[in-house]
Amino acid sequence: MRIPAPALARLDPQHLKGIRRGVEKESLRANGDGSLALTPHPQALGSALTHPNITTDYSESQLELITGVHASPETCLEELLRIHQFTYRALGDELMWVSSMPCRLPADETIPIGRYGNSNVGRAKSVYRTGLAYRYGRRMQTISGIHYNWSMPGLDSERYFALIRNFRRHAFVLLYLFGASPAVCSSFVAGREHELQSLREGTLYMPHGTSLRMGRLGYQSEAQASLAVSYNGLDGYAASLQDALTRPYPAYEALGVVNPGGEYNQLATTLLQIENEFYGVIRPKRVIFPGERPLHALRERGVEYVEVRLLDLDPFVPVGIKAPTMRFLDVFLLHCLLADSPPDTPEEIAQIGRNQHRTAAHGRQPGLLLERGDSQVTLARWAAELLREFEPAAEALDAAHGSTDWRDALRAGQALVDAPELLPSARVLEAMARDYDNCFLDFALGLSQATRAKLMALPFSAAQQARFAALSEQSLQDQRDIEARDSLPFEHYRQQYIAPERLGLSRAAVAPALASV
Repeated sequence: MRIPAPALARLDPQHLKGIRRGVEKESLRANGDGSLALTPHPQALGSALTHPNITTDYSESQLELITGVHASPETCLEELLRIHQFTYRALGDELMWVSSMPCRLPADETIPIGRYGNSNVGRAKSVYRTGLAYRYGRRMQTISGIHYNWSMPGLDSERYFALIRNFRRHAFVLLYLFGASPAVCSSFVAGREHELQSLREGTLYMPHGTSLRMGRLGYQSEAQASLAVSYNGLDGYAASLQDALTRPYPAYEALGVVNPGGEYNQLATTLLQIENEFYGVIRPKRVIFPGERPLHALRERGVEYVEVRLLDLDPFVPVGIKAPTMRFLDVFLLHCLLADSPPDTPEEIAQIGRNQHRTAAHGRQPGLLLERGDSQVTLARWAAELLREFEPAAEALDAAHGSTDWRDALRAGQALVDAPELLPSARVLEAMARDYDNCFLDFALGLSQATRAKLMALPFSAAQQARFAALSEQSLQDQRDIEARDSLPFEHYRQQYIAPERLGLSRAAVAPALASV
């Protein structure tokens, strides 16, 4: 969809210069032999509950490194680099795994769940992850990626949702251009049905795959497959989520909240335990107050930014993402914002899902067909058409910044459409064949070791080390303070937290809103 001329005319250069972005980057901690590190979160990294830059995602072994909000890709990447440098100095001989698909995994029940201390909020985070383990399996949670948080001043919730609808329609382009997970260690799919082909012993792959992380092997379940969440507006989106957060799900009811031994299985028996369990390629977001439910924050104060969630780690880049990729995302998101964005329908939502899975598993297959409305079109043709339509957005960003950086990033993307052998997913398979005898583990381990050496060799001043060390110490004190203030029994806390009224709308009021979805 092209950007209408009036939308271009209304573009305010100051708004474009006001675009802000931040990165959240996940990486497994791995041992030198390519196995998952089963050690606790390093004490030198502070508290995973309260540290502003360094936490864990699903597993105790899965680091999540978080930047602040930045006006340029360069300053964002500079902060991400410093966080990496400090983190590596706390890891000893352990590595940060550079691939989105995990290292060698132990038995499912051995993968450690994140631990966040003895406070009610810390316990709730661990119980939530225990619920994820029962619902999806622990292996599925060890996949890592990069989240790109993006905002532009002057946007209301309606415009953010228009952006989100177009993003979902065209997300296959990002999977194609930046997918970097066409292969996996066979330990990841042990005991699971899959369509992967054997490349060699211990390594499975899809010959034309782009992002196995975003395909059927990723964060999927029968329960979530039953959701058809609409993005036609905040009211309908919130009603869809509230329904999933308050609707009992038979399989989870059978599991129960607490097991006979008194240990918690999950936070709730509803289809979703909390909002973050709903997986999407992009999310509307709002910074929350302490203890506030994200859905309540959205309803009360509207969308503040969007979180792009489909990026694989780039294993060839030390911090997993580079500036041209971030600029391409700026162009992509700006185009999605400015182009016409008709309402979605259940039929289109299902079609988007099929296109995503097809691109993830077969994206580089010559002549691959995707569904576009009532017809089919090759992925390559559709992607080329879209990237031509992105040109006005790139030109507007360059004009606002007095540069050619965004047009250069777009041209680099256009070149990849014309030369699929240069796509990251193709480069992964080529490097595996050339240097690692087609072994995924050896490939990812080799690049993880090289990345560690590169990051450790870069200058890192005593002042920088001291600043991060102080943040770690402060985070540990903050966790102790939270634990000391707790007075409510955990079960009371859990019941209060999941209470429907804390979502900002009574369940009785949800039905009319759902009727319009």
